[in-house]
Formats: sequence, C-alpha cells, structure tokens
Amino acid sequence: MAASHHDHADESPGGLSATSEDRLDEERRAQYAEEIGMLFHERGWPRMEGRVLGYLVMSNAPHTSSADLIGALRASAGSISTATRNLAQAGFIKRVTVPGDRSHYFRVEDDVFGTFLATEHQYLLLRARGIEKILGALGENESGPRRRLENMRDYCIWLYEYHHGQMLQAWEERKRERDAARDA
Repeated sequence: MAASHHDHADESPGGLSATSEDRLDEERRAQYAEEIGMLFHERGWPRMEGRVLGYLVMSNAPHTSSADLIGALRASAGSISTATRNLAQAGFIKRVTVPGDRSHYFRVEDDVFGTFLATEHQYLLLRARGIEKILGALGENESGPRRRLENMRDYCIWLYEYHHGQMLQAWEERKRERDAARDA
C-alpha cells in the first residue's frame, strides 16, 4: 500500500488516525466507517460509495490516497475509482492534489451533507434542462406527458430555488447557533 502524506504522527496505514487522545481504536473506527457505509447502502447508494464515504468521515487524516482506500477497504482499484468519482460528482468528497505527487487523494468536508446540499443545485438544473428538451419534442396532442413533464421540470426548478434560498441559509444558521452554544 502506498504511503500517504499525513500530518499525524501516529498514522496507521489507510489514513484512519489513532492518537493517544482518540477515544476510538482502529477497529472501532473502521466498524463505524462500515456502519456509515451501510446507512448509505440502505438508502439505495452503492455499498462501496457508502464505505468510502464512511471511511473518509471517520478518518482524522487531512486526505487519503486511492491506494490507502484500496488497502483499507480491501477493494479493487476500479471500484474505488468509480466510488470516488461518483462521490466527488455528487459533492460528498473532494479530490485533493499534493505537489509533486501524482497519486489521487480525497477528503471529506467537515459538513458532508451541507456541502452536498450546496452542490445539489447543479443536479437539479441539469434535470430541469433535460426535461425541457423532451418537452420541446412533444406534439400538441400529448397533454398527459406534457403535464407530467412540466410538473417534473417545475419541481426541479422549485427545489433549486429553495436550495439557494431558504434551505441552505437555514442550515448555515443552525450550524452557527449550535457552534455558539457549544462555545459558550
């Protein structure tokens, strides 16, 4: 397994860091990573994507290499590549570059779901545009499909506007309130 560039002295292979200050040992940390993976799998995501996300969430390392993910999750290079690509496209993880190193590294934001929420608008706009294209191809006598497609398109637009307006702002405010209460 390739070595990662991590800032932690007691770094274990694969990126899940355990220091004397940590309450979780490596086995427990890996178990929780798998549980997070299963939560995603139970909601219809591919299991490997959930496992990768779970692993990165539970890691104390600033970033983890593809090679470390392959070794730690006992997975093929292809499945890790597919999972990291899909997770990055969805906004759950970010690809990180390390100067002078050609390996692929990944990290998860501290606010995993908030980052996803902030990038989900791209998905919604793409769907609305795709539906608009189909609407343009319909004939005048296709009122049933037109009505359903208009509802689909308008729902995507409505949800997009809601994401950029109330929902994302409300989430940011809730985090500020939580942090203020914790720091008080």
